Amino acid sequence: MTGIWFFYNQTQSPSAEISYSAVSGGVDYRVDLDRLPASIQRLVFTVSIDGSGTMGNIVSHEVTISQNGKKVARMLLRGQDFHSEKAIISIELYRKGVWRFAAVANGFNGGLGDLLRSYGGEELTAPPQPAPQKTEKISLKKGQKVSLSKNSGTPIIIENGWTAAGKDYDLKALVRYRSGKLVYVGASNSDEVMSTPEGAVRHGGDVTAPGELEHINIVWHPDIASVAVSSYSAIENGTGSFYRYGVFVRIRNGNQTIEIPAANTSANDKSYTLCFGEILFGEKQGEMEVSALELYSARGSERRVGYVNGMVQMDAGPCGQKKADAVPRRNDLWKRFRNILTSREGISCFHRGNTKVRSPSAVPASWMARVPRFGRSMARS
Repeated sequence: MTGIWFFYNQTQSPSAEISYSAVSGGVDYRVDLDRLPASIQRLVFTVSIDGSGTMGNIVSHEVTISQNGKKVARMLLRGQDFHSEKAIISIELYRKGVWRFAAVANGFNGGLGDLLRSYGGEELTAPPQPAPQKTEKISLKKGQKVSLSKNSGTPIIIENGWTAAGKDYDLKALVRYRSGKLVYVGASNSDEVMSTPEGAVRHGGDVTAPGELEHINIVWHPDIASVAVSSYSAIENGTGSFYRYGVFVRIRNGNQTIEIPAANTSANDKSYTLCFGEILFGEKQGEMEVSALELYSARGSERRVGYVNGMVQMDAGPCGQKKADAVPRRNDLWKRFRNILTSREGISCFHRGNTKVRSPSAVPASWMARVPRFGRSMARS
């Protein structure tokens, strides 16, 4: 059947032969019969009800036909004229030599769909919306593993956070390729890169502002075997437990959120690097697994995470090369440490023999002369 289907969400037909507008208490259709193509032999005006109601529930339905400003016909229907119909053909204008008018008032219990099918049409409905995915939250402990659901190539996001105020931790990734090549990804050392050559592992940049988290984006790549994720305690933190400062790594993967906390309450306060876990890359595209490791560096060690025989090993990597513009100069650190020693809080922590030093003037010059020879572990004290 050839025709024009013209619905309430359209303001006019394709060639403007019919136009629609809302008026007080109803709607107004304007039809230019002379402009209708010869193939159009009939215009059918219909009414349908959405929801659970029926035409039997209406108070009244009135149709008025006007031509050249004069009313030429009127039809009035009430709810008692119907029963369970959900759609009706109200009136028809049809061509038979001249255009004529017919009151139909024919109903369809099946609603608009049945009405359209009676004319060879079909009701198109919007496809059902998928149910929202339930967020999966997982907390991993040392030794536990979980598979990452495939997420259509969307990067997984690794975040490094902590709960203690005034602290700074640097998120790092050691990328191990199937060829054995290792690449350090990070933002705080001059010998680290912000991204692997193929872009599968990307660092989001150094973050120092409170409330912000450093992050690394990772996507599956066939050449990568695994990525070890670690957090490094900045020198300004001094010494202190990762557990006590509430340090954690969070992995976001679509509807999955995986958190690996620093859970070891007895870890050494002078362990400066914590490897939270490893992302293992499968052979098939998109296959990845998270393994919680919670491995700590040796006391006072500045060496980074490494791989030995394909396994993560602490202190197996080199010390990070500091950026000249990112870390205070050596002399500046000693000046800072001297200030700590000569402060009231610093002095209260030192003894000389059995006598507690109680005033800055009592600190022997020989003590201060030795300060530059102290290592970083003393600067963290």
